[in-house]
Amino acid sequence: MPPSDMSKETLRIYYNPRCSKCRETAALVRERGYATELVEYLVTPPGKEELRQLLLKLGMKPLELVRKGEEVFKHNYAGRTLSDEEWLDAMLAHPILIERPIVVRGNKAVVARPPEKALALL
Repeated sequence: MPPSDMSKETLRIYYNPRCSKCRETAALVRERGYATELVEYLVTPPGKEELRQLLLKLGMKPLELVRKGEEVFKHNYAGRTLSDEEWLDAMLAHPILIERPIVVRGNKAVVARPPEKALALL
């Protein structure tokens, strides 16, 4: 792999190492010469304000960032109408509900599903 271009900033990736899409996204960003800061959000979940900032950068509402296929969603939240604040609280209580991977560069972010969506930030 060629040496990293020092002029390129580090991109933050909210990441689950067990997720193949997360691993593919991190590899794709690194292949383009960017350093990555991998945030294992299940180990170190974002706080409420950090989550708010992520949603602003993504241009999304809280419900749009919720993983609806997760068991905790199916058992606790499916069919319920919650406010944005309640969805934020749900993601704080159950970080597994946060969609992944999220790639952040400056004041922009994307949910990299598929991983190629990260290219929009590069």
